[in-house]
Amino acid sequence: MEVALKNKEHYDALYARVDVGKLVHQVGNLERFLADAVATDTSWHGLYHGELYKRLASMRVLELGAGDGLNALVMAALGAEVVAVDISEMTPVILRKAASQLGLDGRVSGYAGDFLSMKHFSPRSFDLVVGKAFLHHLDPETESQFLHKSAEMLKPSGEARFVEPAINSTALDVLRYLTPVPGRPSSLNRSAFRAWKDADPHPARDNSSAHFREAAGKEFGRVEIVCFGALERFERLLPRGESCRSIRRLAFRLERLLPPGWNDAFARTQLIVCREPRAALN
Repeated sequence: MEVALKNKEHYDALYARVDVGKLVHQVGNLERFLADAVATDTSWHGLYHGELYKRLASMRVLELGAGDGLNALVMAALGAEVVAVDISEMTPVILRKAASQLGLDGRVSGYAGDFLSMKHFSPRSFDLVVGKAFLHHLDPETESQFLHKSAEMLKPSGEARFVEPAINSTALDVLRYLTPVPGRPSSLNRSAFRAWKDADPHPARDNSSAHFREAAGKEFGRVEIVCFGALERFERLLPRGESCRSIRRLAFRLERLLPPGWNDAFARTQLIVCREPRAALN
């Protein structure tokens, strides 16, 4: 309960600063925005892997951890009916304001609170469940409950997609924390690093592909994991700006040339695609 309250307070404060006008501008220029985001940004690159955006029309989508609502608005603009859930009370507020300005009323709805206790949704009523950088916020027991309820919400032909950090190399993870980046001090600076860890809303947990494959496999008959970001991960060492974004786009293209297994071992991010929900098929 204490961790959940800490997370809620953190994200309420974070999303209270969201610029709704910026969201409206991004979704209002959807083709340009999405092309850039999918080619450049890890969570968008992963979630829309395989040209998901071409399949969204007429889908009923449940988004978990919807955050600032941008992805929910994008999916609605692409023709989906979207139900967006987040722990933050700001998410439904943002979505109502943005959807009204974009003419998407009736295509996207937001709910705040604990998804596990919500009674709003009928089982087997969604074509797609998505979570963009969501599962790693949960401890293993809670994650298992979310995966189970996600499977219950899906139609038998439905699919779940989660984009999460990939930590498949413990040595690389140690090196990652040794290197300071904006917002995170080096682990060599012990007092500052400890303070950063204490303020971090993410629990200590396993974010390996093996873990996600096993956890999702308990609820789904087919689990596919696509790893990426082995080269793109170094963008955090670069100054912000368009030149950095150009390098990130190049890194994603070059990753296709890496030897088999390299992306799995050194990936920054992974897409977990889950099909054949056991709860819907039984």
